Amino acid sequence: MNDKITVCLGKGGQREMAESFARKNNVPIMDKPGEHLTVMFDSRGVSLTGYGLTYQGDFEGMLHRVTNGRLSHEMLVRAVKTEGEHLKAIDATAGMGEDGFLLAAYGYEVTLYEQNPVIAALLKDALRRARKHPVLKDIASRMKLVEGDSVSCMEKLMDPVDVIYLDPMFPKRQKSGLINKKLQLIQKLEPPCSEEKDLFDAAIKAGPSRIIVKRPLKSVCLDGREPSYILKGKAIRYDCYVM
Repeated sequence: MNDKITVCLGKGGQREMAESFARKNNVPIMDKPGEHLTVMFDSRGVSLTGYGLTYQGDFEGMLHRVTNGRLSHEMLVRAVKTEGEHLKAIDATAGMGEDGFLLAAYGYEVTLYEQNPVIAALLKDALRRARKHPVLKDIASRMKLVEGDSVSCMEKLMDPVDVIYLDPMFPKRQKSGLINKKLQLIQKLEPPCSEEKDLFDAAIKAGPSRIIVKRPLKSVCLDGREPSYILKGKAIRYDCYVM
């Protein structure tokens, strides 16, 4: 856990939740935000503040991507292209859950793995609020968060899954202006994934029907493995492995 992180209990915040988080992660609860990164518990829920930025997870901003027939145009949904009922997916690099949300909107039961405790707390709160939303609640009900290391979680997997999705965080870009405030704060918490090979190996051993890997458009394939097919966008691509 980052030793520069503090917890702040604001007006209307859930004291029990803040104390539980602070105890679990061995960080202090302060009366006001710290100098660096602060996990804020207040009447709005859980947010992350620091460096002049504030971020709170929110699936409501994704509604326009999953309504009025737009979902079928999403690259990730096109990459998955699995038909059937009771489909199960794992998002092994959940982050703030946007990609998992798209899979759940498509109909998958999605298990999200996130090992960073701060990101997990933000995602858990975003899911809690989404489950109370009249339109989002059905989608959010198909999303289950597991806080833990993806590699060990996949090794313990008992039930078969249809899709495993991997999005190892891209290496930091040189110009911070290119990175939105969510990523600026989250990259201070969690560096880009360096254990890509372990992640891929664990996904293969879990035996899904497909593995979908998100990559920067011009980067090499993950662990040098050639995909079955590729979907390309303007800045990213999806490498798709049919197992």
